[in-house]
Order: sequence, then C-alpha cells, then structure tokens
Amino acid sequence: MSTLGTTDLVRLGLLAWVAQAAERGWHVIPLRPGDKRPAGHAEKYCPRTGRCADGHKTPEQRATTDTELLIAAWAQAPYNVGIATGPSGLLVVDLDTLKLQEPKGTPDGVANFSALCERAGQAVPATYRVRTARGGEHLYFTQPDGVRLHSTAGRLAKKVDTRGWGGYVVAAGSATTDGPYTVLDDRDPAPLPTWLHDALKPPARPDYAMPDSLKSRSGYAAAALRGEVRNVATAADGTRNATLLRAARALGRLVASGDLTRGEAEEALSGAAAGNATQPQRYYDDVIRRGLDWSITHNPTGKRVPA
Repeated sequence: MSTLGTTDLVRLGLLAWVAQAAERGWHVIPLRPGDKRPAGHAEKYCPRTGRCADGHKTPEQRATTDTELLIAAWAQAPYNVGIATGPSGLLVVDLDTLKLQEPKGTPDGVANFSALCERAGQAVPATYRVRTARGGEHLYFTQPDGVRLHSTAGRLAKKVDTRGWGGYVVAAGSATTDGPYTVLDDRDPAPLPTWLHDALKPPARPDYAMPDSLKSRSGYAAAALRGEVRNVATAADGTRNATLLRAARALGRLVASGDLTRGEAEEALSGAAAGNATQPQRYYDDVIRRGLDWSITHNPTGKRVPA
C-alpha cells in the first residue's frame, strides 16, 4: 500500500486552498514554492510559444478559476497560492509591518490604517482578513460595479498599500520562510466602503492633445494610434509602464507593416507619456524604443498581426 510523502501532503493541502479560492470566484495563479513570486518565466525570457504564442502572458492574464487547469498546475509542484485581485473583483488593503532598520515605536500598517479610519469617523471594516507571513494583514473588499481600481503604494497612509488591477496577493494556506499566511476572519469580503473608494480614486488625467497631423488621418493605423495614445495618456498608477510597453509593441507592428512611420509612433507615445508622467521622460522614451524595436524585430515581414 503506497503512502503519500511530505511534498504530496503539502501539495494536497495547498490545492484545498486553491479550490476554496476558486469557489469564491477568485482568479488563482501559482506562486513559486515557499515564495511570493509568480511561477513561470519573466517577460524577457518568454519563448513566445505555447500559451505565449500570441505574446507574453502576465500572471494576471494567466489567473483562472478553472479547477481542471488549477489541479494540473498543482500536480506539478507545491506552489504557493496567489490571487489576481483585479480579475477577482477585489481590492485588498495591505497593512505592512516595520522593517528591521526602522525605529522602534514607528506605527505599522495596522496602526496607521486604524488611525485613518478614526480620522474618517469610521470603524475598522469587518471583512475577510488574512495574517501575512511577517505579521501584517490583508483586508479583502469587493470593488464597486463598473470600477477598475489599480494597485497603490502609500496613497492611503504609510505602510498601507492596496492591490487591485495589475496586482496580486499571496493567499491563505501559503507559507514562506517568514511563516504561514492564515485566515483571521473567514466572512465574505465586504463591499469597499465609499470613503475608501473616494480616497483611492485616481486623479483626473488631462487629455493628451493629439497633433493636428495625426487627427486628420483616417484608416486602421490612425485609429490604432489614437487608441494606444489614449491608453497611455490615461494609464493609472502601477500600470503606466506596462501600458506604454504594450502600446509601443502594438504600434511597432504597424511600423513594420508600413502603415505608420516610426517617427509618428514615437512622437505620439512620447507626448502621451509626458502628460501622465511619474518618471523622467528619458525613461519613457527608452520603454517606447524597446517596444518598437521588439515588434519590428519579431515582425520583419511587415505582416499585420492583431495587437
């Protein structure tokens, strides 16, 4: 009679947490065993084959509730469990602990969030809550209908981050060398309180003024250019660099096909990035250059490929 080894038992225990998350409608991704980083390859090592044949798939794009796919993944290794917050309709408030070098007595994320609630005249919300490996907390909320709140760092308060679109959290049942992730409150996530939603709304972005020479152009390439410029000009915090790179790669295909000139693509994307900047302009110009170079190199025949 065969017996299960330690690794098998750990994998089965993690798979039970995977199943619970999927049943709640949360989109799951595998994280490296004993780690917080997503399993799989980084974009710069992407082979552009298999699931990435049409372009590199980010962890958020790979996240799923399909139990067959999840069982097949965890059959390979005792992966930690990650939840892609955006596709799951979640906004998770991440209350961080102090770092070793920080002065003793400095308020941590839990204390700062409690103070934030007190200033707002609100009680600390009762919702699904997880203790992190280092002693912090994750508070799960559902995002309002029709809203796409992205991840933020320190916008609410010091040591208080959020995970939404473009982010993920390590789920309960996982463990790292710092310790396990455990459920403190297993109730369903509460709707994001209005006062928190208001505090997390991104500031209004100024409309990017498209050059007149591009406004007057018609056809597929011009429409694609205007769409990508709009995406870059309105990208939220935490998504700006990835949005710019995707836009450059999409327009690079049109440069390769001869539908746009490289100068047109560079001018439009650079202007859009400048109007929504948190980094020096040379940083964004480098992202644009790399994105265009990649598409032109991978599509040298000029064959039009869907973005």
